[in-house]
Order: sequence, then structure tokens, then C-alpha cells
Amino acid sequence: MKLFFAPGACSLSPHIALCESGLPFDIERVDLGTKVTKSGADYRKINPKGSVPALLLDNGEVLTEGPAVVQYIADQAPDKGLAPPAGTLARYRLQEWLNYISTELHKGFAPLFKPDTSDEIRKATVASLLPKLEYVAGQLNGNDYLMGSEFTVADGYLFTILGWTKYAGIDLGLWPAIKAYVERVGARPKVREALAAEKAS
Repeated sequence: MKLFFAPGACSLSPHIALCESGLPFDIERVDLGTKVTKSGADYRKINPKGSVPALLLDNGEVLTEGPAVVQYIADQAPDKGLAPPAGTLARYRLQEWLNYISTELHKGFAPLFKPDTSDEIRKATVASLLPKLEYVAGQLNGNDYLMGSEFTVADGYLFTILGWTKYAGIDLGLWPAIKAYVERVGARPKVREALAAEKAS
């Protein structure tokens, strides 16, 4: 498998999942401005959406959209416990978290990365994120991870999105449970491995 990624983007989430899975994979950096990969390929021919992540499977198919990609990865290494078994209520709880992170947090940050966003909209965007982070903090109280005591692909996704708070000027110290969570996830060897690989790419 090969993961197409861009540093600082949400593609860090499947990168973490791949590292945690122990599966063999390669990575290739994408310039999201030019839509050209590090090897010089036209990324739009790989993923017509033009965004990351994209996972090139061993059979030549390409899978996109982070929540789908991380579940695929988890299901290829079921012994790692990165996702509960398909069809169980626990799996739907995982999907519940992946959807919440994707729609309420991930997309919630989008206006902050647009250079033409006004200060007024930036302030409103940050204000809209605060109660959502408050909700996450409440769910993390007493739990090491989103699903309890076990790390799942939802944690890799949430960790990735929470990394954007520093660019938004949001102090995670407002929520001790979230701050401790970010430190806990960030200390995982496979998470550090993914971060180091992207920095070196």
C-alpha cells in the first residue's frame, strides 16, 4: 500500500493508523498547491478530488476519505484492535466518533486555513469550536482514549485535528482532559514514528 499525504494535513490520521497496524506501506508527499507528488506524478490522476489522504491499495484501487481509509487499515490488521469488529455496536460507536470528528471538528477548522477569511469570521469560527471541544473533554474525563482504555483509529484522527488548535490560537490548557490526551497519544511510539516520517519527507 502507498499513502499519499501532505504534512500538517488530515492525512496524518491514516499515517498513524498504518504505523500502528504494523502493515507494510510506503508514503509519498503531495504538494497540494500544484497537485504534483514528490515523484512528479499528477496527483489528480491518482485522486481526482485533489485532496489527501489517498491510499493506493495493492490491487491498484485507490481509497479516499479519511474515516473510510482508517477503517480499511484497521480491518487489515484486526489483531491490533484499532477498530472493533464490523457489525458490533462498538464499531458503530467508533463510526459515531469518526463522523463527529469529521463533520464537527475537522470541517469546523476549515475557514481558519483560508487566507481571505476575515477576522470576524475567524473569531466566529473559533467560538463555534469551543463547545465542541468542551464536549470532547467531557467524553475523555476518566478515559485514556475515546473508546475507553484502548487506542483506536478515532484517536489518531482526533489527535491530528487537535494539532490544528495551535494555529487557531485555541489553548488546550482550557481542558485538562484534552491536554493530557494529546500528550498521551503523542507519546505513543507509532505516533512519533509517523510524525518523524512526515517531517523527514
